[in-house]
Amino acid sequence: MPSPTAETLSEVLRPITAAPGEAAIFCDVDGTLAPIVRRADDAHVPERISLLVGSLGRRYRCVACVSGRSAAEARRLVGVGSVAYAGSHGAELLEAGARRPRVAPAFASWRGQVRRFATAYDSTELRLLRIRLEDKGPITAFHWRGVPDEAAARTRLEGIAAEAEAAGLDTHWGRKVLEIRPPVPIGKGEAVTDLVHSSGARTALFGGDDATDLDAFDALDTLVEAGELEAAVRVGVRSEEGPSAIVERADLVVDGVPGFEAVLANLRDAVV
Repeated sequence: MPSPTAETLSEVLRPITAAPGEAAIFCDVDGTLAPIVRRADDAHVPERISLLVGSLGRRYRCVACVSGRSAAEARRLVGVGSVAYAGSHGAELLEAGARRPRVAPAFASWRGQVRRFATAYDSTELRLLRIRLEDKGPITAFHWRGVPDEAAARTRLEGIAAEAEAAGLDTHWGRKVLEIRPPVPIGKGEAVTDLVHSSGARTALFGGDDATDLDAFDALDTLVEAGELEAAVRVGVRSEEGPSAIVERADLVVDGVPGFEAVLANLRDAVV
């Protein structure tokens, strides 16, 4: 499938650009604004994309980055303080200009238990497999991208996932990452719904590349069906590792971070 032309971008995005004062723009971070890298700590949002995000924050009713990272880490990575950040898959909200995020109390209360579970598995075996742990507050992520034997790492993590579920914790598989989560309903869809309601936006766009972003697509569909949004645009960021549903369900499909950068530039240039 070829990349969309400038004319196609303008046509699909017109429900958003026609009335920027009533529109919300939401996007994932890793894989959408920042290229996927072997180590999560090495991720980087190019400066030109940060500038685009900042410019949209001055033009549209609501702009927010919705990430699996903590809200503070997402803001550090994007580097724009004038937009909102929903972190930990929607469990945290860091409003534009705020110093600290609001965290769902039920989610935060599980931090110690998740950490104790993860620490028990931070073993010599995992280090030999080169599996890396990432502390994301009440979520712990096990990364195996780029390890010498990815199949063996995945097999070991499937065992850890089963033990986490037996211990009453939730699990989520992403792009070569396993997350151990509190058993508390969270999702990017809840974050998008809350931000639409709090901002009063009448149209909205979400761009993302991974399975968790499908929750946000679902939320946009529900909001339109309920009449709470007049229109919504789902942007699928295509990649080799991304789920096929991201492409199948999108109103607009672009290739990787450069493709989504073109979407941001069109959103900027369409509004004086």
